[in-house]
Amino acid sequence: MNTLHANLVNAFKKEIYPVTIEFDKKIMKVQKTGDLEGPGLPYLMPGFVDAHVHIESSMLIPSEFARVAVTHGTVATVSDPHEIANVCGVEGVHYMIDNGKKVPFKFNFGAPSCVPATGFETAGATLDSQAIKELLMSDDIRYLAEMMNFPGVLHKDPEVVKKIEYATQFKKPVDGHAPGLRGQEALRYISAGISTDHECFTREEAMDKLAGGMKILIREGSAAKNFDALIDLLSDHEDEMMFCSDDKHPDSLVEGHIDQLCARAVKKGIDIFKVVKAACINPVFHYKLDVGLLRVNEPADFILVEDLVNFKVIKTFIDGNLVAENGQTKIAGVSEKPINNFSAKEIKLKDLRFEKRAGFLNEKGRLPVIEAYDGQLITGKLDWQPHEADGIWITDPEQDILKIVVVNRYQVAAPAIGFIKGFGFKQGAIASTVAHDSHNIVAVGVTDDDLLQAINCLIQEKGGISLSLKGKSEILPLPVAGLMSNKDAYEVAKNYADMDNMAKKLQSSLSAPYMTLSFMALLVIPALKLSDKGLFDGERFAFVNQ
Repeated sequence: MNTLHANLVNAFKKEIYPVTIEFDKKIMKVQKTGDLEGPGLPYLMPGFVDAHVHIESSMLIPSEFARVAVTHGTVATVSDPHEIANVCGVEGVHYMIDNGKKVPFKFNFGAPSCVPATGFETAGATLDSQAIKELLMSDDIRYLAEMMNFPGVLHKDPEVVKKIEYATQFKKPVDGHAPGLRGQEALRYISAGISTDHECFTREEAMDKLAGGMKILIREGSAAKNFDALIDLLSDHEDEMMFCSDDKHPDSLVEGHIDQLCARAVKKGIDIFKVVKAACINPVFHYKLDVGLLRVNEPADFILVEDLVNFKVIKTFIDGNLVAENGQTKIAGVSEKPINNFSAKEIKLKDLRFEKRAGFLNEKGRLPVIEAYDGQLITGKLDWQPHEADGIWITDPEQDILKIVVVNRYQVAAPAIGFIKGFGFKQGAIASTVAHDSHNIVAVGVTDDDLLQAINCLIQEKGGISLSLKGKSEILPLPVAGLMSNKDAYEVAKNYADMDNMAKKLQSSLSAPYMTLSFMALLVIPALKLSDKGLFDGERFAFVNQ
Protein backbone atom coordinates (compact mmCIF):
# COMPACT_ATOMS: atom_id res chain seq x y z
CA MET A 1 0.00 0.00 0.00
CA ASN A 2 1.28 3.46 -0.94
CA THR A 3 0.30 6.78 0.60
CA LEU A 4 0.72 10.38 -0.55
CA HIS A 5 -0.48 13.84 0.43
CA ALA A 6 -1.49 16.48 -2.11
CA ASN A 7 -4.08 19.04 -3.10
CA LEU A 8 -6.76 17.17 -5.03
CA VAL A 9 -8.13 18.94 -8.11
CA ASN A 10 -11.68 17.58 -8.03
CA ALA A 11 -13.28 18.50 -11.35
CA PHE A 12 -16.49 16.67 -10.45
CA LYS A 13 -17.16 18.84 -7.39
CA LYS A 14 -15.19 21.81 -8.77
CA GLU A 15 -13.12 22.05 -5.62
CA ILE A 16 -9.45 21.90 -4.67
CA TYR A 17 -8.57 20.62 -1.19
CA PRO A 18 -5.85 18.62 0.58
CA VAL A 19 -6.20 14.84 0.73
CA THR A 20 -4.34 11.73 1.72
CA ILE A 21 -4.73 8.89 -0.75
CA GLU A 22 -3.90 5.22 -0.32
CA PHE A 23 -3.32 3.09 -3.40
CA ASP A 24 -1.77 0.02 -4.88
CA LYS A 25 -2.97 -0.89 -8.39
CA LYS A 26 -6.24 0.84 -7.54
CA ILE A 27 -7.25 3.79 -5.42
CA MET A 28 -8.11 2.35 -2.01
CA LYS A 29 -8.91 5.49 -0.06
CA VAL A 30 -9.24 9.25 -0.63
CA GLN A 31 -9.34 11.09 2.71
CA LYS A 32 -10.05 14.81 2.76
CA THR A 33 -7.78 16.51 5.33
CA GLY A 34 -8.93 20.12 5.09
CA ASP A 35 -11.01 22.68 3.25
CA LEU A 36 -8.24 24.99 2.05
CA GLU A 37 -5.38 24.20 -0.32
CA GLY A 38 -2.39 22.95 1.60
CA PRO A 39 0.58 25.31 1.16
CA GLY A 40 3.60 23.66 -0.41
CA LEU A 41 1.68 20.56 -1.47
CA PRO A 42 1.71 19.40 -5.11
CA TYR A 43 -1.55 19.16 -7.02
CA LEU A 44 -3.12 15.76 -7.61
CA MET A 45 -5.00 15.21 -10.89
CA PRO A 46 -6.14 12.37 -13.13
CA GLY A 47 -3.57 11.63 -15.84
CA PHE A 48 -3.80 13.32 -19.22
CA VAL A 49 -5.42 11.53 -22.17
CA ASP A 50 -4.65 12.37 -25.81
CA ALA A 51 -8.10 11.90 -27.32
CA HIS A 52 -6.87 11.35 -30.87
CA VAL A 53 -3.34 10.59 -32.01
CA HIS A 54 -1.55 8.62 -34.68
CA ILE A 55 1.37 7.15 -32.75
CA GLU A 56 3.15 6.56 -36.06
CA SER A 57 3.55 10.30 -36.62
CA SER A 58 5.88 10.46 -33.65
CA MET A 59 8.20 8.22 -35.70
CA LEU A 60 8.33 6.06 -32.58
CA ILE A 61 6.90 2.61 -31.96
CA PRO A 62 4.25 2.66 -29.20
CA SER A 63 6.60 1.48 -26.44
CA GLU A 64 8.98 4.37 -27.15
CA PHE A 65 6.13 6.88 -27.48
CA ALA A 66 4.98 5.85 -24.00
CA ARG A 67 8.44 6.38 -22.50
CA VAL A 68 8.31 10.06 -23.50
CA ALA A 69 4.58 10.75 -23.04
CA VAL A 70 4.54 9.75 -19.37
CA THR A 71 7.13 12.42 -18.54
CA HIS A 72 4.44 14.96 -19.50
CA GLY A 73 1.73 13.29 -17.43
CA THR A 74 0.02 11.41 -20.26
CA VAL A 75 -1.31 8.06 -19.07
CA ALA A 76 -3.42 7.04 -22.06
CA THR A 77 -4.08 7.70 -25.72
CA VAL A 78 -6.94 7.10 -28.11
CA SER A 79 -4.81 5.91 -31.00
CA ASP A 80 -5.75 5.39 -34.63
CA PRO A 81 -3.27 2.95 -36.28
CA HIS A 82 -4.46 4.16 -39.66
CA GLU A 83 -0.95 4.96 -40.90
CA ILE A 84 0.62 1.54 -40.42
CA ALA A 85 -2.62 -0.11 -41.59
CA ASN A 86 -2.27 1.66 -44.94
CA VAL A 87 1.18 0.13 -45.29
CA CYS A 88 0.89 -3.30 -43.64
CA GLY A 89 -2.85 -3.91 -43.21
CA VAL A 90 -4.25 -5.82 -40.23
CA GLU A 91 -0.77 -7.14 -39.44
CA GLY A 92 0.30 -3.55 -38.81
CA VAL A 93 -2.61 -2.93 -36.42
CA HIS A 94 -1.67 -6.00 -34.39
CA TYR A 95 1.97 -4.92 -34.39
CA MET A 96 0.99 -1.67 -32.67
CA ILE A 97 -1.28 -3.41 -30.15
CA ASP A 98 1.28 -6.07 -29.28
CA ASN A 99 4.13 -3.62 -28.86
CA GLY A 100 1.99 -1.28 -26.77
CA LYS A 101 1.17 -4.09 -24.34
CA LYS A 102 4.86 -4.47 -23.48
CA VAL A 103 4.95 -1.25 -21.46
CA PRO A 104 2.88 0.18 -18.57
CA PHE A 105 0.82 2.63 -20.59
CA LYS A 106 -2.82 2.66 -21.68
CA PHE A 107 -2.99 2.64 -25.47
CA ASN A 108 -6.54 2.42 -26.81
CA PHE A 109 -6.43 1.50 -30.48
CA GLY A 110 -9.23 1.85 -33.00
CA ALA A 111 -10.14 -0.01 -36.18
CA PRO A 112 -8.95 2.16 -39.09
CA SER A 113 -12.09 2.93 -41.08
CA CYS A 114 -10.53 4.21 -44.32
CA VAL A 115 -7.77 1.96 -45.66
CA PRO A 116 -7.11 3.10 -48.27
CA ALA A 117 -8.41 6.60 -47.61
CA THR A 118 -9.46 6.99 -51.26
CA GLY A 119 -9.37 5.07 -54.52
CA PHE A 120 -7.23 7.81 -56.07
CA GLU A 121 -3.93 6.62 -54.60
CA THR A 122 -1.98 3.39 -54.16
CA ALA A 123 -1.88 2.01 -50.63
CA GLY A 124 -0.24 -1.11 -49.28
CA ALA A 125 -3.44 -2.70 -48.00
CA THR A 126 -7.23 -2.65 -47.98
CA LEU A 127 -9.42 -3.11 -44.90
CA ASP A 128 -12.95 -3.89 -46.05
CA SER A 129 -16.01 -4.04 -43.83
CA GLN A 130 -15.41 -7.70 -42.96
CA ALA A 131 -11.87 -6.93 -41.78
CA ILE A 132 -13.25 -4.03 -39.73
CA LYS A 133 -15.87 -6.30 -38.19
CA GLU A 134 -13.22 -8.79 -37.13
CA LEU A 135 -11.15 -6.03 -35.57
CA LEU A 136 -14.13 -4.53 -33.74
CA MET A 137 -14.92 -7.93 -32.23
CA SER A 138 -11.64 -7.75 -30.30
CA ASP A 139 -11.45 -6.21 -26.82
CA ASP A 140 -8.17 -4.64 -27.96
CA ILE A 141 -10.09 -2.38 -30.37
CA ARG A 142 -12.01 0.34 -28.56
CA TYR A 143 -13.69 2.29 -31.36
CA LEU A 144 -14.08 2.79 -35.12
CA ALA A 145 -11.37 5.27 -36.04
CA GLU A 146 -11.89 8.49 -37.95
CA MET A 147 -14.37 8.17 -40.79
CA MET A 148 -12.52 10.32 -43.31
CA ASN A 149 -14.72 9.25 -46.17
CA PHE A 150 -17.43 11.75 -45.31
CA PRO A 151 -18.72 11.78 -48.91
CA GLY A 152 -19.22 8.03 -48.51
CA VAL A 153 -21.21 8.65 -45.35
CA LEU A 154 -23.35 11.32 -46.98
CA HIS A 155 -23.99 9.19 -50.07
CA LYS A 156 -24.51 6.00 -48.02
CA ASP A 157 -21.71 3.99 -49.62
CA PRO A 158 -22.56 0.36 -48.70
CA GLU A 159 -19.09 -0.47 -47.32
CA VAL A 160 -19.02 2.71 -45.24
CA VAL A 161 -22.51 2.02 -43.89
CA LYS A 162 -21.51 -1.54 -42.91
CA LYS A 163 -18.45 -0.35 -41.00
CA ILE A 164 -20.52 2.11 -38.98
CA GLU A 165 -23.21 -0.51 -38.38
CA TYR A 166 -20.62 -2.95 -37.03
CA ALA A 167 -19.33 -0.33 -34.61
CA THR A 168 -22.88 0.27 -33.42
CA GLN A 169 -23.44 -3.48 -33.11
CA PHE A 170 -20.41 -3.83 -30.83
CA LYS A 171 -21.31 -0.66 -28.90
CA LYS A 172 -18.14 1.15 -29.86
CA PRO A 173 -18.04 4.86 -30.73
CA VAL A 174 -17.28 6.17 -34.23
CA ASP A 175 -14.77 8.97 -34.70
CA GLY A 176 -15.29 11.60 -37.36
CA HIS A 177 -13.15 13.54 -39.80
CA ALA A 178 -15.02 16.09 -41.88
CA PRO A 179 -13.03 19.31 -42.33
CA GLY A 180 -15.18 22.27 -43.30
CA LEU A 181 -18.48 20.34 -43.28
CA ARG A 182 -21.28 22.67 -42.17
CA GLY A 183 -25.06 22.98 -41.96
CA GLN A 184 -27.34 20.21 -43.11
CA GLU A 185 -24.49 18.10 -44.48
CA ALA A 186 -22.81 18.17 -41.07
CA LEU A 187 -26.07 17.10 -39.44
CA ARG A 188 -26.47 14.23 -41.90
CA TYR A 189 -22.91 13.12 -41.20
CA ILE A 190 -23.52 13.20 -37.43
CA SER A 191 -26.86 11.41 -37.71
CA ALA A 192 -25.11 8.45 -39.37
CA GLY A 193 -23.56 7.73 -35.98
CA ILE A 194 -20.42 9.85 -36.01
CA SER A 195 -19.63 11.10 -32.51
CA THR A 196 -16.51 13.30 -32.71
CA ASP A 197 -14.51 15.55 -34.99
CA HIS A 198 -10.93 16.77 -34.60
CA GLU A 199 -10.80 18.62 -37.94
CA CYS A 200 -12.66 21.85 -37.13
CA PHE A 201 -10.55 24.84 -38.08
CA THR A 202 -13.06 27.61 -37.31
CA ARG A 203 -15.25 28.37 -34.31
CA GLU A 204 -18.32 28.51 -36.57
CA GLU A 205 -17.72 25.02 -37.92
CA ALA A 206 -17.27 23.64 -34.41
CA MET A 207 -20.48 25.35 -33.26
CA ASP A 208 -22.40 23.73 -36.11
CA LYS A 209 -21.16 20.30 -35.07
CA LEU A 210 -21.69 20.88 -31.36
CA ALA A 211 -25.29 21.87 -32.13
CA GLY A 212 -25.72 18.51 -33.85
CA GLY A 213 -24.59 16.63 -30.74
CA MET A 214 -20.99 15.97 -31.75
CA LYS A 215 -18.00 16.09 -29.39
CA ILE A 216 -15.26 18.45 -30.59
CA LEU A 217 -11.58 17.67 -30.13
CA ILE A 218 -9.29 20.70 -29.87
CA ARG A 219 -6.25 19.70 -31.89
CA GLU A 220 -2.76 21.07 -31.52
CA GLY A 221 -0.11 18.95 -33.19
CA SER A 222 3.14 19.52 -35.02
CA ALA A 223 1.39 20.58 -38.24
CA ALA A 224 -2.32 21.25 -37.62
CA LYS A 225 -2.89 23.85 -34.93
CA ASN A 226 -6.49 24.73 -34.08
CA PHE A 227 -6.16 25.53 -30.38
CA ASP A 228 -6.44 29.31 -30.69
CA ALA A 229 -9.48 29.09 -32.98
CA LEU A 230 -11.42 26.74 -30.70
CA ILE A 231 -10.29 27.05 -27.07
CA ASP A 232 -12.88 29.67 -26.08
CA LEU A 233 -15.61 27.10 -26.78
CA LEU A 234 -14.46 25.15 -23.72
CA SER A 235 -15.98 27.77 -21.42
CA ASP A 236 -19.52 26.99 -22.59
CA HIS A 237 -19.12 23.35 -23.67
CA GLU A 238 -17.03 21.72 -20.96
CA ASP A 239 -18.68 18.30 -21.36
CA GLU A 240 -18.32 18.16 -25.16
CA MET A 241 -14.65 19.10 -25.60
CA MET A 242 -11.40 17.13 -25.48
CA PHE A 243 -7.74 17.82 -26.22
CA CYS A 244 -5.72 15.94 -28.83
CA SER A 245 -2.48 16.19 -30.78
CA ASP A 246 -3.45 14.08 -33.84
CA ASP A 247 0.12 14.12 -35.20
CA LYS A 248 3.12 14.84 -33.00
CA HIS A 249 6.69 14.64 -34.27
CA PRO A 250 9.32 13.23 -31.87
CA ASP A 251 11.05 16.49 -31.01
CA SER A 252 7.69 18.11 -30.25
CA LEU A 253 6.72 15.17 -28.03
CA VAL A 254 9.92 15.53 -26.03
CA GLU A 255 9.04 19.20 -25.44
CA GLY A 256 5.48 18.58 -24.29
CA HIS A 257 2.09 16.99 -24.83
CA ILE A 258 -1.37 17.60 -23.37
CA ASP A 259 0.27 19.40 -20.43
CA GLN A 260 1.14 22.26 -22.78
CA LEU A 261 -2.49 22.67 -23.84
CA CYS A 262 -3.60 22.84 -20.22
CA ALA A 263 -1.10 25.60 -19.50
CA ARG A 264 -2.17 27.58 -22.55
CA ALA A 265 -5.86 27.18 -21.72
CA VAL A 266 -5.42 28.43 -18.14
CA LYS A 267 -3.39 31.41 -19.37
CA LYS A 268 -6.32 32.28 -21.62
CA GLY A 269 -8.57 32.43 -18.57
CA ILE A 270 -10.34 29.08 -18.98
CA ASP A 271 -11.60 27.66 -15.68
CA ILE A 272 -9.20 25.02 -14.31
CA PHE A 273 -11.96 22.46 -13.76
CA LYS A 274 -13.11 22.76 -17.36
CA VAL A 275 -9.53 22.30 -18.51
CA VAL A 276 -9.21 19.13 -16.43
CA LYS A 277 -12.43 17.81 -17.92
CA ALA A 278 -11.15 18.24 -21.47
CA ALA A 279 -7.66 16.94 -20.74
CA CYS A 280 -8.40 14.05 -18.40
CA ILE A 281 -12.05 13.15 -17.89
CA ASN A 282 -14.15 13.54 -21.06
CA PRO A 283 -12.10 11.06 -23.17
CA VAL A 284 -12.43 8.42 -20.45
CA PHE A 285 -16.21 8.71 -20.41
CA HIS A 286 -16.68 9.02 -24.17
CA TYR A 287 -14.52 6.04 -25.11
CA LYS A 288 -15.24 4.04 -21.91
CA LEU A 289 -11.54 3.75 -21.18
CA ASP A 290 -10.10 1.66 -18.39
CA VAL A 291 -8.42 4.74 -16.95
CA GLY A 292 -8.86 5.84 -13.36
CA LEU A 293 -10.17 9.27 -12.35
CA LEU A 294 -9.02 9.30 -8.73
CA ARG A 295 -12.10 7.57 -7.39
CA VAL A 296 -12.05 4.64 -4.97
CA ASN A 297 -11.71 1.19 -6.63
CA GLU A 298 -10.62 2.71 -9.93
CA PRO A 299 -7.14 2.17 -11.43
CA ALA A 300 -4.47 4.31 -9.79
CA ASP A 301 -3.75 6.45 -12.84
CA PHE A 302 -2.83 9.97 -11.77
CA ILE A 303 -0.25 12.73 -11.80
CA LEU A 304 1.28 15.20 -9.39
CA VAL A 305 1.94 18.66 -10.84
CA GLU A 306 3.89 21.55 -9.35
CA ASP A 307 1.18 24.13 -9.96
CA LEU A 308 -1.99 24.79 -11.97
CA VAL A 309 -0.36 27.37 -14.22
CA ASN A 310 2.49 25.60 -16.01
CA PHE A 311 1.43 22.02 -15.11
CA LYS A 312 5.01 20.88 -14.65
CA VAL A 313 4.66 17.17 -13.94
CA ILE A 314 6.45 15.89 -10.83
CA LYS A 315 5.29 12.27 -10.94
CA THR A 316 3.14 10.07 -13.17
CA PHE A 317 1.49 6.87 -11.95
CA ILE A 318 -0.22 4.21 -14.07
CA ASP A 319 -1.96 1.32 -12.28
CA GLY A 320 -0.13 2.44 -9.16
CA ASN A 321 3.31 2.19 -10.77
CA LEU A 322 5.58 5.23 -10.83
CA VAL A 323 6.34 5.58 -14.55
CA ALA A 324 7.94 9.04 -14.62
CA GLU A 325 9.49 11.43 -12.12
CA ASN A 326 10.81 14.96 -12.59
CA GLY A 327 10.98 14.68 -16.36
CA GLN A 328 12.70 11.30 -16.37
CA THR A 329 10.98 8.20 -17.69
CA LYS A 330 10.90 5.04 -15.59
CA ILE A 331 9.74 2.86 -18.48
CA ALA A 332 12.43 0.59 -19.91
CA GLY A 333 12.92 0.33 -23.66
CA VAL A 334 11.65 -2.71 -25.57
CA SER A 335 13.55 -4.51 -28.33
CA GLU A 336 11.24 -4.81 -31.34
CA LYS A 337 11.86 -6.08 -34.86
CA PRO A 338 10.54 -3.97 -37.77
CA ILE A 339 7.87 -4.89 -40.30
CA ASN A 340 7.58 -3.20 -43.68
CA ASN A 341 6.03 -3.20 -47.15
CA PHE A 342 8.34 -1.60 -49.71
CA SER A 343 8.93 -2.55 -53.36
CA ALA A 344 9.99 0.69 -55.08
CA LYS A 345 13.12 0.70 -57.23
CA GLU A 346 15.52 3.60 -57.68
CA ILE A 347 14.38 6.19 -60.22
CA LYS A 348 16.41 8.04 -62.85
CA LEU A 349 16.83 11.74 -63.56
CA LYS A 350 14.68 11.55 -66.69
CA ASP A 351 11.79 10.29 -64.55
CA LEU A 352 11.61 13.71 -62.86
CA ARG A 353 11.22 15.78 -66.03
CA PHE A 354 7.82 17.44 -66.25
CA GLU A 355 7.24 17.75 -69.97
CA LYS A 356 5.02 20.56 -71.18
CA ARG A 357 1.53 19.16 -71.84
CA ALA A 358 -1.61 21.11 -72.63
CA GLY A 359 -3.79 18.64 -70.71
CA PHE A 360 -2.37 19.88 -67.42
CA LEU A 361 -3.25 23.53 -68.07
CA ASN A 362 -6.55 25.03 -66.99
CA GLU A 363 -8.90 27.10 -69.13
CA LYS A 364 -6.72 30.17 -68.52
CA GLY A 365 -3.69 28.37 -69.91
CA ARG A 366 -2.12 28.21 -66.46
CA LEU A 367 -0.87 25.36 -64.33
CA PRO A 368 -2.62 24.58 -61.02
CA VAL A 369 -0.15 24.80 -58.13
CA ILE A 370 -0.54 23.54 -54.55
CA GLU A 371 -0.16 26.23 -51.89
CA ALA A 372 0.97 24.90 -48.52
CA TYR A 373 0.10 26.80 -45.33
CA ASP A 374 2.10 26.69 -42.13
CA GLY A 375 0.23 24.95 -39.31
CA GLN A 376 -2.62 23.72 -41.52
CA LEU A 377 -3.48 20.51 -43.34
CA ILE A 378 -5.67 22.34 -45.83
CA THR A 379 -3.94 23.73 -48.91
CA GLY A 380 -4.73 26.43 -51.43
CA LYS A 381 -4.90 26.30 -55.21
CA LEU A 382 -2.93 28.77 -57.35
CA ASP A 383 -2.86 29.45 -61.08
CA TRP A 384 0.71 29.81 -62.33
CA GLN A 385 2.18 30.68 -65.70
CA PRO A 386 4.74 27.87 -65.83
CA HIS A 387 8.39 28.47 -66.57
CA GLU A 388 9.86 26.23 -69.22
CA ALA A 389 13.19 25.29 -70.74
CA ASP A 390 13.49 23.05 -73.81
CA GLY A 391 9.87 21.92 -73.48
CA ILE A 392 10.26 21.06 -69.78
CA TRP A 393 8.40 22.88 -67.00
CA ILE A 394 10.88 23.98 -64.34
CA THR A 395 10.83 25.44 -60.84
CA ASP A 396 10.94 29.14 -59.98
CA PRO A 397 12.54 29.32 -56.51
CA GLU A 398 12.54 33.13 -56.57
CA GLN A 399 8.73 32.98 -56.58
CA ASP A 400 8.76 29.98 -54.22
CA ILE A 401 7.41 27.63 -56.91
CA LEU A 402 9.11 24.28 -56.30
CA LYS A 403 8.63 20.79 -57.68
CA ILE A 404 6.70 18.17 -55.71
CA VAL A 405 7.03 14.48 -56.53
CA VAL A 406 5.19 11.39 -55.28
CA VAL A 407 6.66 7.95 -56.00
CA ASN A 408 4.68 4.72 -55.52
CA ARG A 409 6.49 2.69 -52.87
CA TYR A 410 4.45 -0.49 -53.33
CA GLN A 411 5.17 -1.17 -57.00
CA VAL A 412 7.38 0.20 -59.74
CA ALA A 413 5.62 3.12 -61.46
CA ALA A 414 6.41 6.49 -63.01
CA PRO A 415 6.52 9.32 -60.45
CA ALA A 416 3.67 11.84 -60.24
CA ILE A 417 4.92 15.41 -60.57
CA GLY A 418 3.48 18.82 -59.74
CA PHE A 419 4.44 22.23 -58.39
CA ILE A 420 4.02 23.70 -54.93
CA LYS A 421 4.33 27.04 -53.15
CA GLY A 422 4.92 27.62 -49.46
CA PHE A 423 8.09 25.69 -48.63
CA GLY A 424 10.41 28.59 -49.43
CA PHE A 425 13.49 26.52 -50.26
CA LYS A 426 16.17 28.33 -52.25
CA GLN A 427 18.21 25.16 -52.70
CA GLY A 428 18.09 21.44 -51.96
CA ALA A 429 15.28 18.93 -51.53
CA ILE A 430 13.60 16.93 -48.77
CA ALA A 431 11.73 13.64 -49.02
CA SER A 432 9.75 11.33 -46.76
CA THR A 433 7.94 8.00 -46.67
CA VAL A 434 5.68 9.48 -44.01
CA ALA A 435 3.11 10.68 -46.53
CA HIS A 436 -0.49 10.51 -45.39
CA ASP A 437 -2.46 8.50 -46.02
CA SER A 438 -0.93 5.84 -48.25
CA HIS A 439 2.67 6.64 -47.30
CA ASN A 440 4.22 6.63 -50.71
CA ILE A 441 7.41 8.68 -51.14
CA VAL A 442 6.79 12.44 -51.23
CA ALA A 443 9.49 15.00 -52.02
CA VAL A 444 9.76 18.75 -52.54
CA GLY A 445 12.81 20.43 -53.99
CA VAL A 446 14.44 23.08 -56.13
CA THR A 447 16.45 20.94 -58.57
CA ASP A 448 15.88 17.54 -60.11
CA ASP A 449 19.37 16.42 -59.07
CA ASP A 450 18.64 17.02 -55.40
CA LEU A 451 15.16 15.53 -55.68
CA LEU A 452 16.60 12.40 -57.28
CA GLN A 453 19.15 11.92 -54.52
CA ALA A 454 16.66 12.58 -51.70
CA ILE A 455 14.21 10.06 -53.17
CA ASN A 456 16.71 7.35 -54.02
CA CYS A 457 18.37 7.31 -50.62
CA LEU A 458 14.93 6.61 -49.11
CA ILE A 459 14.43 3.77 -51.56
CA GLN A 460 17.81 2.33 -50.57
CA GLU A 461 16.84 2.43 -46.88
CA LYS A 462 13.23 1.32 -47.54
CA GLY A 463 11.85 4.28 -45.64
CA GLY A 464 12.70 7.38 -43.66
CA ILE A 465 13.09 11.12 -44.08
CA SER A 466 15.91 12.60 -46.10
CA LEU A 467 17.55 15.82 -47.24
CA SER A 468 19.78 16.37 -50.24
CA LEU A 469 21.92 19.39 -51.06
CA LYS A 470 24.66 19.72 -53.67
CA GLY A 471 25.39 16.03 -53.93
CA LYS A 472 25.26 15.27 -50.21
CA SER A 473 22.41 13.53 -48.42
CA GLU A 474 21.27 13.04 -44.84
CA ILE A 475 18.70 10.46 -43.77
CA LEU A 476 16.82 9.35 -40.68
CA PRO A 477 15.91 5.71 -41.39
CA LEU A 478 12.41 4.57 -40.38
CA PRO A 479 12.54 0.78 -40.80
CA VAL A 480 9.14 0.06 -39.21
CA ALA A 481 6.76 0.42 -42.17
CA GLY A 482 8.77 3.41 -43.39
CA LEU A 483 7.00 5.32 -40.61
CA MET A 484 8.75 4.61 -37.32
CA SER A 485 12.12 3.88 -35.82
CA ASN A 486 12.59 1.05 -33.33
CA LYS A 487 15.45 2.93 -31.64
CA ASP A 488 15.51 4.96 -28.42
CA ALA A 489 12.93 7.76 -28.47
CA TYR A 490 15.30 10.49 -27.37
CA GLU A 491 17.88 9.51 -29.97
CA VAL A 492 15.21 9.60 -32.68
CA ALA A 493 13.97 12.97 -31.43
CA LYS A 494 17.47 14.44 -31.60
CA ASN A 495 18.09 13.04 -35.07
CA TYR A 496 14.75 14.35 -36.27
CA ALA A 497 15.43 17.79 -34.79
CA ASP A 498 18.74 17.85 -36.64
CA MET A 499 16.99 16.97 -39.91
CA ASP A 500 14.31 19.59 -39.25
CA ASN A 501 16.94 22.28 -38.61
CA MET A 502 18.78 21.37 -41.82
CA ALA A 503 15.51 21.68 -43.77
CA LYS A 504 14.88 25.11 -42.29
CA LYS A 505 18.40 26.18 -43.32
CA LEU A 506 17.27 25.66 -46.92
CA GLN A 507 15.39 28.91 -46.10
CA SER A 508 12.03 27.35 -45.39
CA SER A 509 9.71 29.53 -43.32
CA LEU A 510 7.62 26.53 -42.26
CA SER A 511 7.66 25.70 -38.55
CA ALA A 512 7.75 21.94 -39.33
CA PRO A 513 8.81 21.30 -42.98
CA TYR A 514 8.72 17.51 -42.75
CA MET A 515 5.35 17.46 -41.04
CA THR A 516 3.89 19.78 -43.66
CA LEU A 517 5.45 17.66 -46.40
CA SER A 518 3.80 14.55 -44.99
CA PHE A 519 0.33 16.01 -45.63
CA MET A 520 0.84 17.13 -49.22
CA ALA A 521 -0.45 13.77 -50.50
CA LEU A 522 -3.46 13.71 -48.13
CA LEU A 523 -6.29 13.75 -50.65
CA VAL A 524 -9.17 13.90 -48.17
CA ILE A 525 -8.12 17.40 -47.04
CA PRO A 526 -8.88 20.12 -49.66
CA ALA A 527 -8.03 21.84 -51.82
CA LEU A 528 -5.16 20.55 -53.96
CA LYS A 529 -2.86 17.58 -53.25
CA LEU A 530 -0.64 15.17 -55.19
CA SER A 531 -1.03 11.39 -55.07
CA ASP A 532 1.12 8.80 -56.80
CA LYS A 533 -1.52 8.87 -59.56
CA GLY A 534 -1.59 12.62 -60.16
CA LEU A 535 -2.70 16.07 -59.05
CA PHE A 536 -5.97 15.83 -57.12
CA ASP A 537 -8.69 18.41 -56.49
CA GLY A 538 -10.08 17.66 -53.02
CA GLU A 539 -13.08 19.94 -53.54
CA ARG A 540 -14.27 18.20 -56.72
CA PHE A 541 -12.85 14.87 -55.49
CA ALA A 542 -11.33 14.21 -58.90
CA PHE A 543 -7.99 14.48 -60.64
CA VAL A 544 -7.21 17.94 -61.98
CA ASN A 545 -6.65 16.79 -65.57
CA GLN A 546 -9.94 14.88 -65.76
